[in-house]
Amino acid sequence: MLEEDLTGLPGVEVVRWDMGDTAPRTAFDIVVQPYLRSPRVLARLEGIEVRLVQSQSIGYEAAARFLPPGIVYANAASVHEGSTAELAVALTLASQRDIPRFVAAQSEGRWAGPREGDAPIPSLADRRVLIIGFGGVGKAIATRLRGFEAHVEAVATHARTEDDTIVHALEDLPALLPNTDIVILALPGGDETAKLVDDAFLSALPDAALLVNVGRGSLVDTDALLRHLHAGRIRAALDVVDPEPVPADHPLWAAPGLLLTPHVGGASTAMRPRIAALVRTQAERMRRGEDPINVVLRT
Repeated sequence: MLEEDLTGLPGVEVVRWDMGDTAPRTAFDIVVQPYLRSPRVLARLEGIEVRLVQSQSIGYEAAARFLPPGIVYANAASVHEGSTAELAVALTLASQRDIPRFVAAQSEGRWAGPREGDAPIPSLADRRVLIIGFGGVGKAIATRLRGFEAHVEAVATHARTEDDTIVHALEDLPALLPNTDIVILALPGGDETAKLVDDAFLSALPDAALLVNVGRGSLVDTDALLRHLHAGRIRAALDVVDPEPVPADHPLWAAPGLLLTPHVGGASTAMRPRIAALVRTQAERMRRGEDPINVVLRT
């Protein structure tokens, strides 16, 4: 539990509150938002004096709808980037090397090795990879991909070269897609990015291209993606989807060429010590009279 990691920090008292009921106090210096709970719980801060709300997630687009006025809100930058990048690479490798087919064959006791005349299994080496979004997660993905001898470039709001990566402007995206083998989405959600990946986006990709999403499910038009998957045009590996969680009868479950994981990008052993370190940093800065880090909202 996070409170166990923080107990004993000099000058800090830890109060357990899951935000599921009435607050045990009328004032807190720091409230750590529960992980994997609906952002609606933030409305319980109404009438509570709070100096800082510390999220345990990177994304914060939903928080603004429920935060009462006068709240300073920080996200969990530095906590999830490494784990999310690991999963992005794992999904990419698993899809490229046809791992889901081999797992299915193993469960059937069937040897699924290559046969004469079979097309070669696609590699990650020498593939043209385009990372869309070059914040903390996008940079962490690029760093990990370099060791696989892939040709890695990125797209962000502004063109530049950063961390040895060529970053194109967002308006250049239509010209880049036809020459891209693998697209990895690492953008936040929100109105500005909703359904960025639509039918026109997918149609611009070459046949057999791979779409990987570790950003937000809202980035992708699910109906358009399903049409392209069923046509055998492209493949996809998704950790985030729309809708989420996926209903039991949803066509995503049976879509061909799709590898699906249940939004577990940041849920690794790296999370707990890193979020504890971030909260300790915020508490120490507060005691010294310094501003908190990672502030993304002031309501």
